[in-house]
Amino acid sequence: MENLWAATAPAITPFARLEADITADVAIIGGGYTGLSAALQLAEAGKSVVLLEARSMGYGGSGRNVGLINAGLWTPPDEVETLIGDTSGKKLNAALAGAPALVMALIEKHNIECELTKTGTLHCAHSEKGLADLKARLAQQKARNAPVTLLSREEAAERLGTRLFHGALHDARAGTLQPLAYARGLARAARDNGAQLFEDSEVIRAVADGTGWRLETREGSVKASQLIEATNAYECRKTPPRYTPVYYMQCATDPLPDELRRKILPGGEGCWDTAMVMSSFRLDAAGRLIIGGVGQLDAPGERVHFSWAARKMAQIFPDLKGQGFSHGWHGRIAMTGDHVPKIMETGDNRISIFGYSGRGIGPGTVFGQAAAQWALRGDRSVFPVPAVPNYREKRSQIMARYYQAGAVAAHLTGARRKG
Repeated sequence: MENLWAATAPAITPFARLEADITADVAIIGGGYTGLSAALQLAEAGKSVVLLEARSMGYGGSGRNVGLINAGLWTPPDEVETLIGDTSGKKLNAALAGAPALVMALIEKHNIECELTKTGTLHCAHSEKGLADLKARLAQQKARNAPVTLLSREEAAERLGTRLFHGALHDARAGTLQPLAYARGLARAARDNGAQLFEDSEVIRAVADGTGWRLETREGSVKASQLIEATNAYECRKTPPRYTPVYYMQCATDPLPDELRRKILPGGEGCWDTAMVMSSFRLDAAGRLIIGGVGQLDAPGERVHFSWAARKMAQIFPDLKGQGFSHGWHGRIAMTGDHVPKIMETGDNRISIFGYSGRGIGPGTVFGQAAAQWALRGDRSVFPVPAVPNYREKRSQIMARYYQAGAVAAHLTGARRKG
């Protein structure tokens, strides 16, 4: 099965492979939301910028995620402020609260066709304990004047088309989009504004020479004064990752009949639940039901994950029992222990940004613009989080195996009964 987003995203004129030695003010590694957002803003500011992508624009998590434009992180805002300090936490919370508005403004400004919806998201309580968690999140968001509403079980059932959940938290700031189409739209806009973008151009060597950076690919090179590494979970290094790699899989049906589309998610909100091993579900513009959960589809346990997805879909929406899937794919997430993104600044005109922990669209766009401001101003105060000279998640490979095994175990028995 193939990635639905790759099958349905509007085509874009391909980008060339780097086959020459060129210079620029700023070099960017990575053609996802972060790198593309940075390249676009730098080009608009008149800087010469070169972006190198090892595969194709949006190939990584930017073209494989659920497509929810969320405000904030998985971690509740009070906890964010406890984890990284009151001042830094408030700065990060404020920046990410505005992330959906920033994404939507870029889409409008650059006429990006990406199936944008602005009807919000629904965080669904899978149990009474989950509902209590949503009530706590509601209080924290209300204290920050966020437009969030807690729906009763009956209200949630009307919005969702299922009575499975105990309630839901609606965030009016949020929305959904076609994630690969958004990435390609940013790439087109960056190119239209003068950025030089190259695909199939993996950086095989990066050397600092005291005056800047020289990035070498198999057939060319870039000399630049500043370097932004924006590969997140798709870095090409042979060394152990600085984060815990976690896989998230999704399955999509064929477009549903009109009578079912009118009943299931009639408002088009994107959804996820409060379970420890969470699941997500949404519709795309054509009316396909897309359901996802932690898991890797090209590893042992693939059949388990597909079977779970079918059971979970039927559990949430009984009318879809027996409905098959036409698409299936997965992507890699850069998970950090506190679910807070990281910026490494090593003092040699280089920054590395990673660790969105499954929240890439809004944070990636915000952090990309912050990276551009850093390159323009040379001021680390523009970062949404304090920069650190080094970061590496402990026991990342062990934790990666733990997450994968846990997902297989949970999906082996999950969604076999209601409640």
